[in-house]
Amino acid sequence: MKPSFTIGIEEEYMTIDPETRDLRSHIHSELISKGRLRTHDSVKPEMHQSVVEVGTPVCRNIREARENVLELRRQMIALAREHGMLLVAAGTHPFSDWRTQEIYPDDRYQTLVRDLKMVARANLIFGLHVHVGMEDRETTIQLMNAARYFLPHLLALSANSPFWLGMETGLKSYRCKVFDKFPRTNIPDVFQSWSEYENFVNLLIRTNCIDNAKKIWWDVRPHPFFGTLEFRVCDIPLRAEETIAIAALIQATVAKLHKLHSQNQTFRVYNRALIMENKWRASRYGIDGMLIDFGKQIEVPERDLLREYIAFVSDVVEELDIAEEIGYIETMLEQGTGADRQLKVFEQTGDLKQVVDYMVAETQAGLYGQATSTARAS
Repeated sequence: MKPSFTIGIEEEYMTIDPETRDLRSHIHSELISKGRLRTHDSVKPEMHQSVVEVGTPVCRNIREARENVLELRRQMIALAREHGMLLVAAGTHPFSDWRTQEIYPDDRYQTLVRDLKMVARANLIFGLHVHVGMEDRETTIQLMNAARYFLPHLLALSANSPFWLGMETGLKSYRCKVFDKFPRTNIPDVFQSWSEYENFVNLLIRTNCIDNAKKIWWDVRPHPFFGTLEFRVCDIPLRAEETIAIAALIQATVAKLHKLHSQNQTFRVYNRALIMENKWRASRYGIDGMLIDFGKQIEVPERDLLREYIAFVSDVVEELDIAEEIGYIETMLEQGTGADRQLKVFEQTGDLKQVVDYMVAETQAGLYGQATSTARAS
């Protein structure tokens, strides 16, 4: 049976004090409870009280996903304003200190802090998660094995976290290095079958490593409850249009790999160590770096590899009706990632508060019908 290729998108936002531009906890403002009422339970808290996560319903196609992402951003921006806060979409805050941030009073998060200590407390990061409907578990594992190759490319395209604790890190995605400290993260190993994966999960449960598979936080994973292949590698982009373009590329990737699989063809599966080399380059340099073409065994500019990637999925783009969304990736390559644009503002102003102001404007770009160029770094 052909998979549904439905789409679900989760974005993690930061809540900002408009005066200090620092992160501000939202728990006392009832932002979560009011958000749930307005968005039909599409809002939930995260571990830190200055993080709020929204998730679309299951969307049949990218058009539905776009409508939901834009509406959720609009609703959360409005709610934040009502409670004297601003909303920002970026992988890390430029200067906020995790040591001053409060933990959400929930048993799940208290358990994480108890188990992981400072590693959990320091995990003040913001990501984009994209689910693609894959109902057959055996096929899901095979596609996950192949999809691992593309994770560095997706990270490079989404890179949006160049600052940490007031410092320019030198990386385009510092978020992924913060998350590295968690157990069961990064690129997964290859699993030969769904039963092999299940045996792995059951072993971790029996030995008290985890209580369920949700505590496996790989960059791509079979979601334990939803019947989806979930991509977790990306920083949350500044703009909603960037989120939609990346989600479309992920959907096309799964559809293309499934098409090959259904025709008894394969995409070469590379070992984890090689893919990790590309992930490091993607986090360090973003789309301006050189990644390894494993087949040719040479370095290739990431921009060229992304264009090859788009060509690779081109035959399913029309079937999925996502040509417009995929086309926006070329705009992203021209204007730079969120990290590139943050760094440009800092280079021009030397002021991280102005970087935050830029991030606020970009988070709102395109939501209210304004021209998409109004908030770009000049």
